Amino acid sequence: MARKYFGTDGIRGRSNTGAMTPEMAMKVGQAAGTHFLRGGHKHRVVIGKDTRLSGYMIENALVAGFTSVGMDVVQFGPIPTPAVALLTRSMRADLGVMISASHNPYEDNGIKLFGPDGFKLSDADELAIEALLDGPLPLADAADLGRARRIEDSRGRYIHAIKASVPEHIRFDGLHVVLDCANGAAYQVAPTAIWELGAKVTSIGIEPNGKNINHKVGSTHVVTLQETVVAAGADIGIALDGDADRLIVVDEHGRVVDGDQIMALLGSAMNRSGKLTGGGIVATVMSNLGLERYLEAQDLRLIRAKVGDRYVLEEMRKHGINVGGEQSGHMIMLDHATTGDGTIAALQVLTQLVDSGKPASELLHLFDPLPQLLKNVRFSGGKPLDNPDVHAVIAKAEAELVGNGRLVIRPSGTEPVIRVMAEGDDAAQIERIVDSICDAVRIAAS
Repeated sequence: MARKYFGTDGIRGRSNTGAMTPEMAMKVGQAAGTHFLRGGHKHRVVIGKDTRLSGYMIENALVAGFTSVGMDVVQFGPIPTPAVALLTRSMRADLGVMISASHNPYEDNGIKLFGPDGFKLSDADELAIEALLDGPLPLADAADLGRARRIEDSRGRYIHAIKASVPEHIRFDGLHVVLDCANGAAYQVAPTAIWELGAKVTSIGIEPNGKNINHKVGSTHVVTLQETVVAAGADIGIALDGDADRLIVVDEHGRVVDGDQIMALLGSAMNRSGKLTGGGIVATVMSNLGLERYLEAQDLRLIRAKVGDRYVLEEMRKHGINVGGEQSGHMIMLDHATTGDGTIAALQVLTQLVDSGKPASELLHLFDPLPQLLKNVRFSGGKPLDNPDVHAVIAKAEAELVGNGRLVIRPSGTEPVIRVMAEGDDAAQIERIVDSICDAVRIAAS
C-alpha cells in the first residue's frame, strides 16, 4: 500500500505547511496515541526534539493530541533521537516521539515514532496510523484526559547509558577530540560524555538559536571541522547531524572518513574480539564495493538493505547481526542501542583509537574505495523512472557494468529527487554512465 504521510524516516516536511502544521501534528498525536492504547494500564508517551524553532509549535500540538485521547506525556526537551528510543524503553512508555528533520535545514521538521521496545515503527504500524489520520478519531472522556509533565534529567540519564558502552578499563586521557554537534540535539550531551571519559574536547556547533541547526556545521558540512582539527593539532574530529543519529569522522590530517570505513573498523574489531554476531554486517545498496571486498577477505559477509536505517535494522534483526549502518554515517550497534546513535558510534571509534595506539589516519582507512559517483536529479512531478527511454539507458548501463561495478537508481524518500549512483574500477566509465542516466531522467521529467 502506498504511503501518504510517512517517508523513509517518519513524517517530514517544511514547517507550518503540508504535513508539518500544528493541526496535522495534533492529528498525528491523536492517531498514534489511539493506535497504541493497548491494555488497561495508564498509557504514556515520551517526546524529545532537536533545536529547530518550529519544535515548540510541533511539540505543543503533539501534546494536545496525545492528551486528548487519554495518554500521559513526558517531555524531554532537546535530546538526540537515540536518547528518545532508549528512554522510551527504560521508562516503560507505550510510544516515543522525536521531533526532528535530521540533517535538513531548520525550515523543515519531522516526526519520528518509536514503539514500546525502542525500535522504529514497522510499516504495518505506520500504515495503521495513516489510516486513522484520514478518519474521525475517538476522544477521551473529560475524566480520562492525559496529563503532561517535563523532566529535567533526561540528558543525564542518556549520558550515563551511553558511557556504559565503553569498557571500564578504557579512558580517553591524552586524546584531543574536536566535536561538531551541528547546533543540534546533542549540543550538551555529546561533549559531556566524551569529556567525562577523559578526553580534551574542542566543541563547535554548540550554540543553537533555532535557525542555525546544520547550517555550515555537522555531518553534511565538515569543512569547519576539518580546518579546526588541523589547526588545533587534534587527534580526531567527529561531526554529528542535527538529531545525532549519525556521524562522520575526520582524521588528524583533516581527511573525511565516511560510514563505510567506520563500519569496517567496528565490524572487524568486534569480529576479532568474538563479539560480532551473524558473521558479517548490514549496510545499504549505497555502500562502496570496497567495503564488501574488505569484509570478504576476512570471511565476513555484507548484507545490503534498502536505504534508510530502519531497513538496515530490519535486516540486522532478520539475520542476527549486531553491527550495521549507512555510508552517510548512521551506525546501529544493537548491543548498545535500538537505532542509529552517532554518539555511541563515536565512543566506539575513540575506544578503538585508544586500544590500538594507532593514529586515526591509519586506524580509519582500512580499504581503498572504488570510484563511486552519486548525483541527484530534482523533478517537479510525475514518475521519470517509469519512462521507456530512461529504462533503455539504465539497461545499457547495467549491461556495461556487469562483473566490474554496480548501479543504484532510486527516488529519495524525503525530497523530490532521483538519486543516481554508480561505482566500479574505471572512474571515467562511472562518470559517463551517471551523466547519461541523469540526462535521460532530466529529459523525462521536463
